Amino acid sequence: MRVDRDVIPEYPLSWQAKALTGLLRGTVKPASSLLLRHPLALAGAARLGDLARLVNVPQPAHVAVVPATFSACGGEWVRGGQGLDERKVVLYFHGGGYFSCSPRTHRPITWRLSVAAGRPVLALDYRQGPVHRLADSLADALDAYDCLLRRGHEPQDVILAGDSAGGHLTLATLLALRDRGLPLPAAAICLSPWADLTDVPRRANRWQDPMLPAGRVRWLARRWTSGLDPWDPLVSPVHGDFTGLPPLMIVTGSTEVLRDEAWRVAQRARLAGVPVRYEEWPRMPHVFPILADVVPEARLAFRHIRQFLGAVAAIPESMGDSAAA
Repeated sequence: MRVDRDVIPEYPLSWQAKALTGLLRGTVKPASSLLLRHPLALAGAARLGDLARLVNVPQPAHVAVVPATFSACGGEWVRGGQGLDERKVVLYFHGGGYFSCSPRTHRPITWRLSVAAGRPVLALDYRQGPVHRLADSLADALDAYDCLLRRGHEPQDVILAGDSAGGHLTLATLLALRDRGLPLPAAAICLSPWADLTDVPRRANRWQDPMLPAGRVRWLARRWTSGLDPWDPLVSPVHGDFTGLPPLMIVTGSTEVLRDEAWRVAQRARLAGVPVRYEEWPRMPHVFPILADVVPEARLAFRHIRQFLGAVAAIPESMGDSAAA
């Protein structure tokens, strides 16, 4: 299997996907349009997120979750079963717009990612807004990566991954590591990445997206970039130079309002010589792999992730990061 390719998976749309897409369109999207209009709404959502951490999220009996502690934040080790390669690790950054969610909410992704990668996943509970800034989240990500190296993990045994805002943090972390001359991980996986925080209107899929209102995404970007240069690649990675980065896998839904920036990241990375597997799944909503408990297409996505990681592992070391398998 080649790493550097575009994929549009073909499948009959399941009734589960149709039902959940309709549910999201009728609940999450109008709620976001209504609530994300004032800073107090962010504070309220963050508080609800804190309460959600107290809820016990069930997972299969074969999944083990162990709390992890870092200098400025916490997280959890997630193991999707026995026989994992403990020398290797996935460092995962959850989504949530930089103001909500946690490693706990994203266990449907992290335990399956552990199975697909054959290694434990370290899900980072990085600092978020509205109390903290983007720089704090990035500092936590860099600290966690450094911690893994100090624990004895080799850079080539680490994979970075994240969804939505966590996809943004994944790309920003790669760029920051490269710019600081630090060793890079073996690969990175971005699920529906939020990569452009400049004040641009999103017209593509504005009405088709069943979950994210384009205007609210723009409003949130203005909040997080206040006092910053939104064109800074660490703020808007879509405008970065991807030279020297490891292979990337980018997964998005065809009707997402963030689809175009995911595609632009793929194109810029390829222009810089980075192998990119870009997958655009027809009619799938934002970060659809998190729906794997009920949506068959979401479970299939993890099979694709396993194939990507297998292809990355097969790249001859002498070829470096600039060649595809």
